[in-house]
Amino acid sequence: MRLLGARALFDLHPEPAEISIVGGRIAASGGRDVDLSGCLLLPGIVDLHGDAFDRHVAPRRGMVRTPADGLPMLSSELAACGITTAYLAQFWSWEGGMRSPDFAKALADALADWRGDVDLRMQLRVETHMIADFNAIARFVRKAGIDYVVFNDHLPHAALAREALPQRLTGAALRAKRSPEAHLRLIRTLAANAPQVPVALARLIAELPPIRLGSHDDTSATVRETYAGMGVAIAEFPLVPEAAHGAEHGAVILGAPNVVRGRSHGRGPSAIDLIGQGKCTALTSDYHYPAPLQAVHRLVAGGMALGQAWSYVSANPARLMGLSDRGKIAIGARADLVVLNADNLSLMATFAAGRPVWMQPDMATRLLR
Repeated sequence: MRLLGARALFDLHPEPAEISIVGGRIAASGGRDVDLSGCLLLPGIVDLHGDAFDRHVAPRRGMVRTPADGLPMLSSELAACGITTAYLAQFWSWEGGMRSPDFAKALADALADWRGDVDLRMQLRVETHMIADFNAIARFVRKAGIDYVVFNDHLPHAALAREALPQRLTGAALRAKRSPEAHLRLIRTLAANAPQVPVALARLIAELPPIRLGSHDDTSATVRETYAGMGVAIAEFPLVPEAAHGAEHGAVILGAPNVVRGRSHGRGPSAIDLIGQGKCTALTSDYHYPAPLQAVHRLVAGGMALGQAWSYVSANPARLMGLSDRGKIAIGARADLVVLNADNLSLMATFAAGRPVWMQPDMATRLLR
């Protein structure tokens, strides 16, 4: 195709351009003419952390056959939100269910067989106190070709310190297919690993291939600095402003829903405030796939140039992951493109690897004309 009449985003502001798509890549010329008058062309959204995929790959307990069955529907939802590269935030956790190591392996197998145009990848979320699993995790990361690992700690330390029962213990135990007593014993055993965690984490990191590493929900500047000292350069959803060091310690990823709502769901810092302070590198969908595009709308409404707002959901995350063939409109880049209505920035179509993977009826008419 040769896309005519649109304005394309190369820098801060869209400018008139003719974009050709040949063989799934952006080319200098070629293809049949398609009129995109009144539209904007932008590089596809690169989502570094999304965990809203569970309703497709594991809709309800007992309904899981294989995660592969839900990937086509997931891909369609992502495309309908302008997302062309998606990292599925999958746990390797003691919590069980779809957060279990077994489910992580099943999802990795499904992703290895995925042949859709939307690029689906795994972000592996490792529970830091599962030190007995660290050798298996290192082998899994290499075998599955995972390029992004994040460390987090979901143990109920506050309740354990008070010698109180963790909230929702019975429900959590049932999801993990354990008795409440066995689940509590496991939690206490893992919590007792705390003194060994720093050394074990350093050893795990040394065994991993050269991939991107992040920490999730950093609770203090000290925690972030400790991770940075181990080569964990990405801070994902820091819980206090002091942990959002930005360029000083690598990169900071914040949730796009935080921008849309104007505040965190918990007691975390405001993403809009951190963006204004230059302490945000990228925005991600978190629990709601429409949120990146919605966050761009809010930032532009607040006076930010479209190119700067879009960089948080496309160019910056692509650069963080070393994906040099996307996040930009350039000759030879993967033809991952989002078509927006120039008047209201509503989504009109999404192209992934040069193919239309979602479109409004008006756009279908233009492509078929």
